[in-house]
Amino acid sequence: MSLKVSFSTLACPDWSWADVIAFGPSYGYDGVEIRQLGGELDLLAVPELQEEHWPQRLEELITARFRVCGLASSIKFDGLAEDDLAQQLAIGKGYLKLAHALGAQFVRVFGDVLPPLDQPEDRARTLDRVVHGLRELGQVAEEFNVPILLETHGSFTASAIAAEVMERVAHPQVGLVWDTHHAWRFDDEPLVETWERIRPWVRHTHWKDSVTLHSGDAPDRPESVGSQAALPMGGHRHADYVLFRGGEFPAIECLQLLQSSGYSCWHSLEWEKLWHPELVGPEVALPLFPVKMRELLQLVNITNPPTQI
Repeated sequence: MSLKVSFSTLACPDWSWADVIAFGPSYGYDGVEIRQLGGELDLLAVPELQEEHWPQRLEELITARFRVCGLASSIKFDGLAEDDLAQQLAIGKGYLKLAHALGAQFVRVFGDVLPPLDQPEDRARTLDRVVHGLRELGQVAEEFNVPILLETHGSFTASAIAAEVMERVAHPQVGLVWDTHHAWRFDDEPLVETWERIRPWVRHTHWKDSVTLHSGDAPDRPESVGSQAALPMGGHRHADYVLFRGGEFPAIECLQLLQSSGYSCWHSLEWEKLWHPELVGPEVALPLFPVKMRELLQLVNITNPPTQI
């Protein structure tokens, strides 16, 4: 079984559309997940992605035999008044139109941050808003046949919360982006436990790697690290990221789970250079991922899958 590998443009803050089209295929990728271009996070404001350029962009993708697997928005539903919801839905419709024009297979959104457990009423109200927002945007998505995918990020890394939201939304155009690293790193969840809870809704995966730095090992970090991440979303949590397969993330187990379950969607590297400027650049980080993932696939094909729970 083959893999479809992509990368998030978080990895290349300075790249233009032309750079993405040139370097992506040459590094061994099948597609790209567009989060930003040239430092602009609002894709609806990117000059190269304005409606008059859509036919040319699509022609360039076809010529390069390259795909936009999805668009990653900053839309979030954790603290919305009615006017705010209307604005988020309008932005969502713009992203859906762009995704449809580029042949993308999803638009990513956030639930983001829930109040703490000792504030149960506020927490329940916020969760209701997230469910309502996803359901409403799912209805908008029906017109374009492009799914809305909630990322397992922020308060929604924990699989129980993500699964609860999906069960309540219960809309065919709404699913999940599984950030394979986050519940494992931030919630101490075994991968098999996470996967068994959320697998019915997963239509895209994010991959990254990190290490545990003990007291005295952590380097001094620039003040800017992580501060930018708080701007578009509040649920960002710090990890000490390293090049893929250079850390502790159990990638072979993760790929075994996906392959044995018949997962056939994208595997996308999320190298967060935009949020963490101390990380090495895309010319170092990006070429490694397709090679490492295809090496993992060979290992998976000759080993038994893990026991399911």
